[in-house]
Amino acid sequence: MIKQSVYSVFILFCLYLFACTPKQKPVKIVDYKTIEVIMQNQLKAWNNGSVDGFMLGYWHSDSLKFITQKGIRMGYDSVTANYKRHYNTPEKMGQLSFDHLVFNTLDTHSEIVQCTGQWHVVTKGISGGSGLFSLLFKQINGEWKIIVDHTW
Repeated sequence: MIKQSVYSVFILFCLYLFACTPKQKPVKIVDYKTIEVIMQNQLKAWNNGSVDGFMLGYWHSDSLKFITQKGIRMGYDSVTANYKRHYNTPEKMGQLSFDHLVFNTLDTHSEIVQCTGQWHVVTKGISGGSGLFSLLFKQINGEWKIIVDHTW
């Protein structure tokens, strides 16, 4: 009788744990496509000479992190000012393109999506540079935003 009571309590406990475990929200294919559209909008803005339009893909926060070979820059305003200082004309900005985009979910609750790829810039018909990037996106107030940009 005691054995059966312990078994019943164990079963009830397991059912309780199952019922109380938060359900994981998987990232849907549409989320990856939404992030890709954000990046395409960034390309359009950059290629039209608009740093402000390009920055719309980023989290407007002091906690935004931008990592390059030169160091770590913190904050939306700081990143924007740096872009505007170095790319103050459409000619200096050139034409940007992205290649080999790969999307991954980084956490079990699907709140962080990583996008890796290559970037290329062409200025005045010649290559102005290229490199790799790793972007971390998080959905903030219903919109996917870049929270960390690691570009080299």
